[in-house]
Amino acid sequence: MYKKILLATDGSEHSKRAAEQAISIAKCNEDSSIDVVYVVDNDRSKTEVLNNWNSTNLNDLRKKRMKFVENKAKEAGVKFQINILNGEPGPTIVNYANKNNFELVIIGSRGLNSLQELMLGSVSHKVAKRANCPVLIVK
Repeated sequence: MYKKILLATDGSEHSKRAAEQAISIAKCNEDSSIDVVYVVDNDRSKTEVLNNWNSTNLNDLRKKRMKFVENKAKEAGVKFQINILNGEPGPTIVNYANKNNFELVIIGSRGLNSLQELMLGSVSHKVAKRANCPVLIVK
């Protein structure tokens, strides 16, 4: 089964279900590990900073979004590491996946972006088209 799994997450319900699938797959092989990536979109991060300019814990919001994955992976005894990347989510995830030779990418079908409610998420679509490995899109 897959040993090197990339999980792209943003804290949305779809990404939580994707995390559960990633953990299920990783549990099939004791040598498996999950790289969890959260991409800070530069456009969205500007808005977050402006909306939370007086907050000393802006990163707490991002950490909170990752907590679900962290707790589930620890509970399941699955090896994982969390990486926070910067850039446009689709290309950033594809670039990270291809450079690091992942065997499988798992991503939710829709994220937190309200525009993605209308169709298959543009991020998941970009990843599925451009990643050099299989991509599991979870609804």
